[in-house]
Amino acid sequence: MLLIARTVLAAMILAGAFTAFAQSNYPNKPITWIVPYPAGGNADLRTREIARLLAPMLGQPIIAENRSGAGGNIGTAIIAKAKPDGYTIGVGNFAPLAVNQTMMKSIPFDPLGDFSAIILIERGPLVLMVNNASPIQSLADLIATAKAKPGKLTFASGGLGGSHHLSAELLKATAKIDLVHIPYKGGAPAATDLLAGHVDMMFEQMYAAMPNIKAGKTRALGITSKKRLPFAPDIPTMEEAGLPGFEVLNWQGVIAPRGTSPEIIQKLNADLNKILATDEMRDRVTSQGNEIAGGTPQQFDAFIRAENAKWGKLVREAKITAD
Repeated sequence: MLLIARTVLAAMILAGAFTAFAQSNYPNKPITWIVPYPAGGNADLRTREIARLLAPMLGQPIIAENRSGAGGNIGTAIIAKAKPDGYTIGVGNFAPLAVNQTMMKSIPFDPLGDFSAIILIERGPLVLMVNNASPIQSLADLIATAKAKPGKLTFASGGLGGSHHLSAELLKATAKIDLVHIPYKGGAPAATDLLAGHVDMMFEQMYAAMPNIKAGKTRALGITSKKRLPFAPDIPTMEEAGLPGFEVLNWQGVIAPRGTSPEIIQKLNADLNKILATDEMRDRVTSQGNEIAGGTPQQFDAFIRAENAKWGKLVREAKITAD
């Protein structure tokens, strides 16, 4: 029995030493970075920008792999089911981690149980805008019009459950007004119909909205951040415009499968924080109206949980369903 115990103990020590060596030797092969959205979108472009800077720091190639579909669920499920060895990481963002669980009857992962948070990359507000020919001049005008004509004003979105859509649902709930949702297959066709006057309003991400605002084609009524943006100081926050506490941030970060070792998580977090601190990355993010985030894995995990609770509550109360 003593010999067996010693043999088992030796095996455990050897296994622990091998694990420690593997972690200290990380990475020793290419890393796959799953993007749950199509090529060319903001999540894809940001991933490739960061991967280009991260690869030489790690000494290994980083392969961005687009696995889009089902509102981000397909790619996010691939991340959840990957081997937790640090060689598969991925984009974790608003819809899959904060919304889809409540909005859909079932999703193939647990947003709060199947992932290890690595880092929050960026947060970005949206802007509420109307066509420049609209008689609506302010958020107060919009609310008054909606109350005078319940169920008559329409809002466009880039699809069910995204930040475009839920910003308007939060507006409805906060201002106690009735608006009609017109979903599109993406933000671009939604914005096109806003410009054509086919819909009354839309929440849009700042980088996509600013060209039309600057050209005088659309009128900005408010941004969904707590503070005004330096490059658009004339646009009030939604809170300043009359809705206390109104905040919506479209966000994305980096996640790994649950069970990935803390040492690997910390190494990736440290290197990514260094990248986010560079002038190059800060300029890229802020030029789009977004805010560099960074921070610890624990902070990102807490942020995900808070967002999941906030939007889950709204989705349930508004009875929003994708099924």
